Amino acid sequence: MSSKRALITGITGQDGAYLAQLLLQKGYSVHGLVRRSSHAGVFDHRLKWLGCAADVRLHDGNLLDLSSILRLVQEVQPDEVYNLAAQSFVTASWQQPLLTGQITGLGAVNILESVRTICPQARFYQASSSEMFGLIQETVQSENTPFYPRSPYGVAKLYAHWMTINYRESFGLHASNGILFNHESPLRGVEFVTRKVTDGVARIKLGMAKELRLGNIDAKRDWGHARDYVKAMWLMLQQDQPDDYVVATGRTTTVRAMCEIAFRHVGLNIDDHLVIDPALFRPAEVDVLLGNPAKAQSVLGWQPETPLEAMIEEMVTADLERLRRAV
Repeated sequence: MSSKRALITGITGQDGAYLAQLLLQKGYSVHGLVRRSSHAGVFDHRLKWLGCAADVRLHDGNLLDLSSILRLVQEVQPDEVYNLAAQSFVTASWQQPLLTGQITGLGAVNILESVRTICPQARFYQASSSEMFGLIQETVQSENTPFYPRSPYGVAKLYAHWMTINYRESFGLHASNGILFNHESPLRGVEFVTRKVTDGVARIKLGMAKELRLGNIDAKRDWGHARDYVKAMWLMLQQDQPDDYVVATGRTTTVRAMCEIAFRHVGLNIDDHLVIDPALFRPAEVDVLLGNPAKAQSVLGWQPETPLEAMIEEMVTADLERLRRAV
């Protein structure tokens, strides 16, 4: 078993929780950065859902406060650092573009600078995003596809992505970017479309709602399971040389088709409940995202394990259980 120490920013999010679980299973000592919150006892609900909250050590800090990051890195002396923290909701990035730039973009540089200063031997992972491709320049997106972000979130992620490359090339850090396409799970925030759908379908099935309101259901996404994708993050930091990798399933599906899977799972007809709301369309839409994971498969030996259908059914079932308990 490993005796390595890992530091995870965004540990209370979907990816952070699954990554913490994975690293604990591998024998790591896992530390996480959390913002001071008035919601004590609630913020770590994803870690509790996975049954590993008691096994991680959480530290107060803030990505925007370099001094707190420096102190944390000094205290933990991590072998691996995973920067998963971000303002990660694309819609909110239009409403809070400056905050998104500070947290998602500059926050990553605060982590990089802290690693470079305190423990340059540590291996660093940056959570990049398929949203950086935006207005796609190639039908299938790989590590060599030009970027064209279409939201403040995508732009901020692109800044963090290139700064990671710059620190790697300028200071010799073992710093890698994972360009992750959409990845979901029962731990996904309800503001994201897959979870909005599965939660909405569960509510309709239980008689708590009658309709599900969505925007552009013709948008296509490459959806995988977060539990599979965090394995790719870990594999990147086990390589002799740092690099950048697309992590995706290589399959694209419309929002409508994803909704049909969810409604079918509970025996409902999508056309009886789905309502298109023009107010929910993005100012600049990303119509299609489809990743080419060939490099991750050949170099890392990584493969997605959970089909879209199984993932959506798992999410609907989890939301049904949550809602039944809440009644």
